[in-house]
Amino acid sequence: MSRSGHKGDGDLRATLRSPRCPRARRVIVWTLPIAVIGTLALAGVVGGNGSAARGQAKKGAVRANPATGRQRGGDLIIGRAQDTLALDPTTRADNESLWIDEQMYETLYFVTADGKGLRPWLATSFTLSPDKKTWTFHLRPGVRFNDGTPMTSADVKFSLDRARRGPTSGFSYLDSAINSVEAPNPSTVVVRTKYPWAPLLADLAIFTNGIVKKNLDGKSPAEFFKHPISTGPFMLDHWTKGVDLKVVRNPDYWQKGKPYLDSVTWRIIPDDNSRILQLKGGQIQVNEFPPFSAIRSLKATPGIVVSLFRSTRVDFYYINNRAKPYNDVHVRRAIAHVIDRSAIIKAAFFGNAAPANSYMPPSVPFYNPQNRLQALDLALARKELAQSSVPHGFKAEVLVAAGDVVDTTIAEILQQELKPLGITVTLKAITPSNTLPEFEKFHYQLFHQFWTNDIADPDEQTTFFLDPAIVHSVFSGYNNPQVTRLVRQAARQFNKGTRAALYAKIQAQEAKDVPHIPLFYVPYVWAYSTKVQGFRIFPTANQDLVNVRLKR
Repeated sequence: MSRSGHKGDGDLRATLRSPRCPRARRVIVWTLPIAVIGTLALAGVVGGNGSAARGQAKKGAVRANPATGRQRGGDLIIGRAQDTLALDPTTRADNESLWIDEQMYETLYFVTADGKGLRPWLATSFTLSPDKKTWTFHLRPGVRFNDGTPMTSADVKFSLDRARRGPTSGFSYLDSAINSVEAPNPSTVVVRTKYPWAPLLADLAIFTNGIVKKNLDGKSPAEFFKHPISTGPFMLDHWTKGVDLKVVRNPDYWQKGKPYLDSVTWRIIPDDNSRILQLKGGQIQVNEFPPFSAIRSLKATPGIVVSLFRSTRVDFYYINNRAKPYNDVHVRRAIAHVIDRSAIIKAAFFGNAAPANSYMPPSVPFYNPQNRLQALDLALARKELAQSSVPHGFKAEVLVAAGDVVDTTIAEILQQELKPLGITVTLKAITPSNTLPEFEKFHYQLFHQFWTNDIADPDEQTTFFLDPAIVHSVFSGYNNPQVTRLVRQAARQFNKGTRAALYAKIQAQEAKDVPHIPLFYVPYVWAYSTKVQGFRIFPTANQDLVNVRLKR
């Protein structure tokens, strides 16, 4: 999940020791605050792979690709507000890190462009045993690491074991169903699960399960991730913290003729207006997440394309179900009934969003378009509050990130909407870096945040939001044993019809219980030069840079 480009910052150590799933993922952009991160932090300039210069033709020039006839070459520059935090995919869950990771590390299977399916990647196929607990994967022949050495099943076993067992992995819960990983021969990997587990392919496709060289090539994590050895289309050239990070074309990439680009550079430009000016001036070719207020003017600018890509982003009001009076479902329903989603979309997103009808986004499998949330209805809100422990209203506090225009706008609208119920709302503005720590300590009442899904299966979000064993149901404190049973049952069913029915029940019960309030579905906004060809973002936020070309 994510916020302002992050996927979740928080203390996940207790979750990682959870009896069911040692995991937690980016609901809100969590950075994993673990001691080992300090040993992995790479100060100053991080040098690239020693093989970075191998096979690199004259940089910057756009030339024909003899294998495909398409234009090849050029250096793509992307402007972004925030820097990457780490290059070890098992230690971070922020978007700025994982979007770099996905250019260097690859997985056995990969999400399809619509975000709902999976396709073979480093594996070409698999077979599943009759008891649905043994998955045998056949590796793609000819895949090499960026140091020129072949990838084998030993590398896959090491990488998967490291991802699921590593104490720093915020997403190891996605691999919690795995009992063992075996490498019976160099081209075969066998994954045995503890029980039938339908999301396994989707789980294996998450960035944390990216394949690296066995035993980190004999290096410590801190040393290895200064120049990662991986199979992806790009490899690290340099990382100057707070300034830029550059990757260059991997000459040993298994997709012949790809990538088309010579390099990609992410340049840190915190100010929104500065990124817009640099895009218009040609200093950058891509602007990551321009503000919604700038969409109209950017669309009217010659030479610039603005794309609103279909996403898995869902904005919520998170509610502290442990705190009075929010532990009363009637209070939560009353609040939900006064929220005018359309008004918020118009004011905060300039019309570029859609009202939510479920905690799930439409781009995730088993989303139910017929699901219903509490409708805007002041009379019903008053009726619910009358049945509550505070029938005459109360004082409420909304946590907002200081300086965040969207946060403030949404909170101010809610402030006005709750007045007719006798609920007086105070906005508590704190520095953005402190909002998530406060949230994770339950030091909040109401808090706006958003989630983005990372896999082509609803289990990631559903478990994260509704299973109390995983970060206390996104630090809401929600605990409905009936829902917990349904969540775990749905992930163990392989029949799509059965899964759809179970997830429909889960969505309906979540809407009835209102542990949090789904607000709206928001697209990914990117602006880029018309010279950038083939640029696309998947609903799961994967950046398909291997197919990007720069026009002459």
